[in-house]
Amino acid sequence: MSQLRELIQHLERIAPLELQESYDNSGLLYGDPDWEVRGVLCCLDATEKVIGEALELGWNVIVSHHPPIFRGIKRLLPDDHTARTLTLAIKNDIALYAAHTNLDNKLENGVNQAIASRLGLEGLDILFPRPENPATGTGILGTLPGPLSAADFLNLVRERLLAKVIRHTAPPNRAIHRVAITGGSGAAWIAHARRRQADAYVTADVKYHDFFEADGQLLLCDIGHYESEQFTSELLARLISEKFRTFAAHCTKHSTNPIQYF
Repeated sequence: MSQLRELIQHLERIAPLELQESYDNSGLLYGDPDWEVRGVLCCLDATEKVIGEALELGWNVIVSHHPPIFRGIKRLLPDDHTARTLTLAIKNDIALYAAHTNLDNKLENGVNQAIASRLGLEGLDILFPRPENPATGTGILGTLPGPLSAADFLNLVRERLLAKVIRHTAPPNRAIHRVAITGGSGAAWIAHARRRQADAYVTADVKYHDFFEADGQLLLCDIGHYESEQFTSELLARLISEKFRTFAAHCTKHSTNPIQYF
């Protein structure tokens, strides 16, 4: 059997904790590094349903992208979904580990590469590199195998990224070839995508006034937060399964997206 500390060491070799943003809370959030790992369930969000699924499987580790402990928690009461999730995990000795912005800020085997590969982007580079380590940073930039019309590109995004709704700006007066991506909340880098001469920028959580930042110079696409990061579960399960053979690592069967579309 493998210990939890071995799993943690493997994940943090891939996505070191020092790559996370200052506001983040990645890493082991609950559990004992000496525990033997019986199985790992990977997810975007650690919810009550996901914890329940792990219990049904007899597995004792949840690896999520979003940290279930993020903001300050002052009490654990049953009227709060986060408190119920944490209480259920603690009562049943389910370890909670999160790989969040440290996984976002990777080029190789990172959140944005998972999106870029589904769109077939080539020649990948970091969109907003960190000065101290240009191989890491926010977002990704690449080129399509060939130029597409805006309509064809939007269809590609909808089909490959399983996006039910795409909010977007009017396209620029040119074909879409160079594409920038930031999984999750990426409105802060719209202007930078323009400066990097992207024809399109795929991200999420774009507010009304943020759309003006495209300024007719790029096709700005908001596909939804969950939709932009949903492939992270598969990424985590693959990275774990490639290393360990003494336990299983699978994606949750539950969609944890709280947003529905009418």
